Amino acid sequence: MAPPEAPAAGRLLLSADERARLLPSLSTREQLAEVERLGLHAARVWAMRPAVLGRPDLLGAAFARELHRRMFGAVWRGAGDYRRAAGPAGWEPAQIAEGMRVFLEDAGGWISHGVHSPRDAAVRLHYRLLAVRPWANGNGRHARLLADVVVAAHGEAPLTWGARASGPAARAAYALALAAADAGDLGPLLDFAGS
Repeated sequence: MAPPEAPAAGRLLLSADERARLLPSLSTREQLAEVERLGLHAARVWAMRPAVLGRPDLLGAAFARELHRRMFGAVWRGAGDYRRAAGPAGWEPAQIAEGMRVFLEDAGGWISHGVHSPRDAAVRLHYRLLAVRPWANGNGRHARLLADVVVAAHGEAPLTWGARASGPAARAAYALALAAADAGDLGPLLDFAGS
């Protein structure tokens, strides 16, 4: 008798812990990906409206939290709230609020004082937010969308985030760019982001 076939990646079941943190009743990663995709799209449409792009608080903690809530508020309990539990990566929960404040202010200063272009400042902010990992879910997607908002608010061409590649190739290129940044070379990440 042949061994049972492993389920396709999208059909993998969610863990009991994941299901407990979800707002909708979902069973598979495929279902979760679809519900999250809809929320991400709605948040992007909201964030790219001229009224939102003109807000003076785009690089403030309140806006970052609101953006996360709009991205994942229909999916995950506590969307928009900073992570409360320690994890395998990221800052200790007690340090997250201060880290977010400092890194967001730094990005604003880089732009207003001409230290970095809005595109470079947005990608650097993205990288720093990944180090903090302020959310229980969606850190990378939030950091990329926030960077996109910063760039759009300054009237610059959108970041591409590896659009020249797709699927596993794009994820691998992103992982390599992040590893280079971890080693002190932000060049590959700036290239990957399209800055």
